[in-house]
Amino acid sequence: MQFKKTTEESSLYQNLETMSTATLLENINAEDHKVAVAVKKVLPAVEKLVDRIVHQMNSGGRLFYIGAGTSGRLGILDASECPPTFGVSYDKVIGLIAGGDVAIRKAVENAEDNDQQAIKDLKKYNINAQDVVIGIAASGTTPYVIGGLQACKQLGIHTGAITCNLNSPLDQIADDSIVPIVGPEFVTGSSRMKAGTAQKMVLNMISTSVMIKLGHVKGNKMVDMQLSNDKLVDRGTRMIMENTGLGYEKAHNLLLEHGSVRAALDNYGIC
Repeated sequence: MQFKKTTEESSLYQNLETMSTATLLENINAEDHKVAVAVKKVLPAVEKLVDRIVHQMNSGGRLFYIGAGTSGRLGILDASECPPTFGVSYDKVIGLIAGGDVAIRKAVENAEDNDQQAIKDLKKYNINAQDVVIGIAASGTTPYVIGGLQACKQLGIHTGAITCNLNSPLDQIADDSIVPIVGPEFVTGSSRMKAGTAQKMVLNMISTSVMIKLGHVKGNKMVDMQLSNDKLVDRGTRMIMENTGLGYEKAHNLLLEHGSVRAALDNYGIC
């Protein structure tokens, strides 16, 4: 099948600058409704990749995301939220962006065009065959990401992809490719919109499902979350109250004594 860059096709809407604010918002929202439908169609591909990641991580592997621009930032966001949410170490899920950390806030000229840089960035983490590397690129043509996955495959490292263009170079090269087809953007070519939303949804599914399968959730609670602020301490206290029947003060003291909901419940003989 021929590669068609749908993320670059002309918007279905014309003369955006003449629309009222209400009309702009209604039309953007109408387009956003298409995203969840597109993601639902690729759930079997997400499932396959999740199961592979769980297998690799149970064997000591790590999960890496590589991307440029919006895609790179989304990978870093997802990776950075795993430690506080699920209590895993910061070296278990790692996000890398073309141009380095400075590119999180500011575009770095030509950073995404270097097809050799991603593997150099990955090798700083001693990447190996136990790991999984997911390339994220709405277009599916970003050299930084494609070159990174090509190098990983040569090293025997399992690769995944999240892109919004079917049969793109990225789709073709990855071992497990996830391709939600969201269609043209409201503002032509602005893939931070629907494509970015689809990527974010898929990343949420991947990291959350992997962490649940690895045992970092009990029932529906984040029992391994880091107690990094008063809100989370209060949430953890209430989890303990719910599971033990203890009053707030005793549950709070138990949590502070043991440092996590899981440890407190283990001590209480529940978890």
